[in-house]
Amino acid sequence: MLAKLPRLKRSMVEREGVSPVRFAGGCMANSSFASMLRWYLVHTKPASETLALTNLARQDYKVYLPRVVQTLRRAGRRHERIAPLFPRYLFVQLNEGRQALAPVASTTGVRGVVRFGTCYTIVPERVIRELQARADPVTGLHRLNCSIKLNPGAPVRIWRGPLDGLEGVFEREAGADRVIVLLELLGQKAPVCVPADCIVLRQAV
Repeated sequence: MLAKLPRLKRSMVEREGVSPVRFAGGCMANSSFASMLRWYLVHTKPASETLALTNLARQDYKVYLPRVVQTLRRAGRRHERIAPLFPRYLFVQLNEGRQALAPVASTTGVRGVVRFGTCYTIVPERVIRELQARADPVTGLHRLNCSIKLNPGAPVRIWRGPLDGLEGVFEREAGADRVIVLLELLGQKAPVCVPADCIVLRQAV
């Protein structure tokens, strides 16, 4: 399942030097950093990003749902719509010591909290800041520009975002600004939809 991602080599979390430590109810990063703010990656149910955001916010969680302006063509005309930048994913900030993670997983619209291996994944603060900095300062929306052209089966690597560092195989385009990448998850290839400008050829890394 995407909500239980395996521990693959050189993920962003690993490069940040976060070492998971077990505790009652799950895993946390370095136990010396108690009572601080941490971001977690949440996997939502299909087409439930806004629903999950609303219900999490009602519980006083700070939630960040990056959104993107998509350009579509219908009947020869171009139309724009707003959609999640990472379909079925959003970020939740937890105030350790004051808020519990368990209610997040049981919130309406949420499928689960993403793990790498058996531990919950803590998203570095700089990832959130980078995403916010790339968004339009007025609207908060992203606009994607992709110049890379890939053939099905091309080896790729995700170079930014919550799945940064994971490797897979390019499968196909999914609209004007998204692609489907097959990631090796739990011994099987699972299709994941990501922004097109988040991937590079593996040889180019």
